[in-house]
Amino acid sequence: MTTRADDDAAAGHARTLLRAATRYSGARCAALCLVSIAATGAGLLLPAALGRALDLLLAQAPATRWVLYCSGLVLLLALLDAAETVLTGTVDARSTGWLRRRLTGHVLGVGPRATDRFGSGDLVARLVGNAAEAGTTPAARAALPAALAGPVGGVVALGVIHWSLAAVFLAGAPVLTLLLRAVARDTSESAARYQQAQGRIAAALAEAVEGVRTVRAAGTEDKETARVLRPLADLSRAGHRMWRVQGRAAAQAIAVAPLLHLGVVAVAGVLLTRDRLSVGDVLAASRYAVLATGVGVMVGRLAGLARARAAARRLGEVETEPATAFGTRRLPDGPGRLELRGVTARRGGRAVLDGVDLVVPGGTTLAVVGRSGAGKSLLAALAGRLSDPDAGEVLLDGVPLRELPHDDLRRAVGYAFARPALLGGTVEQAIGLGLPSPSPGLIREAARTALADDFVRRLPDGYDTAVTDAPRSGGESQRLGLARAFAHGGRVLILDDALSSLDTVTERHITDALLGDGPDRTRLLVAHRSATAACADAVAWLDGGRVRAVGRHEELWRVAEYRAVFAEGPPPAATDTDRSVRA
Repeated sequence: MTTRADDDAAAGHARTLLRAATRYSGARCAALCLVSIAATGAGLLLPAALGRALDLLLAQAPATRWVLYCSGLVLLLALLDAAETVLTGTVDARSTGWLRRRLTGHVLGVGPRATDRFGSGDLVARLVGNAAEAGTTPAARAALPAALAGPVGGVVALGVIHWSLAAVFLAGAPVLTLLLRAVARDTSESAARYQQAQGRIAAALAEAVEGVRTVRAAGTEDKETARVLRPLADLSRAGHRMWRVQGRAAAQAIAVAPLLHLGVVAVAGVLLTRDRLSVGDVLAASRYAVLATGVGVMVGRLAGLARARAAARRLGEVETEPATAFGTRRLPDGPGRLELRGVTARRGGRAVLDGVDLVVPGGTTLAVVGRSGAGKSLLAALAGRLSDPDAGEVLLDGVPLRELPHDDLRRAVGYAFARPALLGGTVEQAIGLGLPSPSPGLIREAARTALADDFVRRLPDGYDTAVTDAPRSGGESQRLGLARAFAHGGRVLILDDALSSLDTVTERHITDALLGDGPDRTRLLVAHRSATAACADAVAWLDGGRVRAVGRHEELWRVAEYRAVFAEGPPPAATDTDRSVRA
């Protein structure tokens, strides 16, 4: 449930985003405003010119000049309309692109917290659909003065022809004003509900696509389809309400506008019979009455702005999640000593890690083991500041990670994951991701260390093969992720279960290379196999969110509960040997 403060913060961020998007296309918005005002001005001049030309023709007086004026105004309106269309499309595209870049950068800056709060599917819906709708705001606002100038100019022109014509029209103006206010309010509310339902469907769809193999293996395609489409009823209700609001407004406008138009024409006819107006004046008054009752245009514009405002608010909600802030303190030379002091991290309302104290001496290898849910991956994320603890701090060579600049931290800490995301156009670019100037020699050496060179060379274009065209198993993907970590360098290397898909022989070779006579760096390994833990200098045993013991693998192996971590069986009763090791 969102609070009033959350709503206010999201609305504030939405206004900031829209102002910034408008400034980004400021010159084009100004041009669009001028062009649309010019088009409105030409449209207001045309009825007067037509009326004057008609009067001259009826009087059989020379009217060529006024006919040419009318022709010129029609041509000018066509050109201005074309320019307005081009400028509107350009501003919409630029604003949408800017919003997507801004929000994508913010989401990446926030990190996993953004996905935890909104879900990947909902984030995609906001960055794609909502950004496109919010991106129409700058152009719509730029054209709004002209949209308002049309009816206002029409009323003024009626008053110029005869004051009674303007009086007749203004008698119905309060009804039009209330109509427009109701449209803006009701459309904004229904559009927000519609977009929220879209986000829920997108989130459920992303989950289903990610687990498609599980769904097919379980034979639950129909149930999963029903789950994904469950918010469809809410989407339908919100959509129908939105169109009912606009349809009702259009119907009311159709009912009110002709009455006002008819009243103006009737009064103009009476004035014509009394020789106070000419036939041309009646024609002009009729056209100006149409311009003054341009409620349909205003309803459409206000409804569009209301939908865009609701979409911008959903983007503002994303911006309320603060991006990770970095410091300016330089990282001194050091061996890569990693230290966690009183680290507590909560997820889903529970403390996954609770007051963890841990030291990894520089140049050594620490394996982190524990049962599922013990917090191993979270500890690995905190160790390189992919996430921040709720309490406590993490230090690298004596400097808190929060105080380091972004580039210094990323250069110092390398990562490999169980399911690496291989980004980049080619395999070579995927391995060299994040390196300022990766050399082919460095890339190939890293691939050889990760035992990936042989299968990469067998690809259709070797290292130049597009990542999307490179067939590979889970283990081969992990080897490419390991190659990227090896190429990265740095003083700390963190492997978050990055060997889990490898066969035991390959894992042993890579472990030997990792712990061999290579660069002297600190290594933190999230391990699920006893063989991996046995290769480390020390093992940190996580249990219930705390460090239960730190020691050599062969020492901890005497504890039955420690052995059970690798067997994933029920923990046995503690023995005297267990108690002595624990002590």
